[in-house]
Amino acid sequence: MTSRQVFYEGRVQGVGFRYTVKQIAKGFDITGSVRNLADGRVEVQASGAEEEVRGFIDAIAESELPAHIRKKTEGTIAPSQIATGGFEITHE
Repeated sequence: MTSRQVFYEGRVQGVGFRYTVKQIAKGFDITGSVRNLADGRVEVQASGAEEEVRGFIDAIAESELPAHIRKKTEGTIAPSQIATGGFEITHE
């Protein structure tokens, strides 16, 4: 199991970014969330088997979303920081 946190910067709010990420997540056996942050970034948290989480993050990079992304920052977080029960859009 691995848990990753990814911050996306650019024109990532108001363009359907969270909805698209949630749709992508349906193709992977992961739990987590996506949310807009007050500073204009979008945060994605995902937990699951290493290959599922990596595949999910790679699928975001292969979607139409990179046209909106200026910067991506990725790191590992504790699994306890991630909601269990699917992948959801949450609010700050």
